[in-house]
Amino acid sequence: MKQAMILAAGRGERMRPLTDHLPKPLLRAGGKPLILYHIERLVAAGLCEIVINHAHFGHCLEAALGDGSRWGARIRYSPEAEALETGGGIFQALPLLDGGPFLVVNGDIWTDLEFARLRLADGRLAHLVVVDNPPHHPEGDFALARGRLSVRGIPRFTFGGVGIYHPELFRGCSAGAFPLGPLLRAAMARGLVSGEHYPGRWFDIGTPERLQALDRMLEDR
Repeated sequence: MKQAMILAAGRGERMRPLTDHLPKPLLRAGGKPLILYHIERLVAAGLCEIVINHAHFGHCLEAALGDGSRWGARIRYSPEAEALETGGGIFQALPLLDGGPFLVVNGDIWTDLEFARLRLADGRLAHLVVVDNPPHHPEGDFALARGRLSVRGIPRFTFGGVGIYHPELFRGCSAGAFPLGPLLRAAMARGLVSGEHYPGRWFDIGTPERLQALDRMLEDR
């Protein structure tokens, strides 16, 4: 696996007014844009072929990142006239990928997870990273037991916005906006989604206050 996708098409409504003139992945913490942390970690993991989808102020992303060669990456873009949600955005970008499994990371998180350690086992459709439930999402998303994720059960964890997907997960999908969750839940019911818990540093940059907390942590470090 040498390819990855960064999801960067969200409007960032809760981040306003910071996102009134800038896409959320270009907001800065620790002295550089959030999305650059992902690019650097992906390249360090050998995932140099990167697709970025965008909608809101997408031209700003393309102007800031270019073709990615400054960081040893090859960046291609999947523009969306209107944001297609996570499932629709990934589905539209599939022709830019090589047909094998690919890593996807949300553009509005920060983590020190080493992407190189993630694997998708043969026969599985997805492998998701889950994290401890943050205060703003105490009930979590999925249960993790013996390396498999399910909708029901305990303990429950929060999806960390990092996963590996096989293109077969999207078989039968049609162009347009649709969420990823129903596809994952259907695959979980068939035992085809593995998972792992990551106990390290992870931030969901959903509000200006969380961005400020990340900035303080990075500056202190």
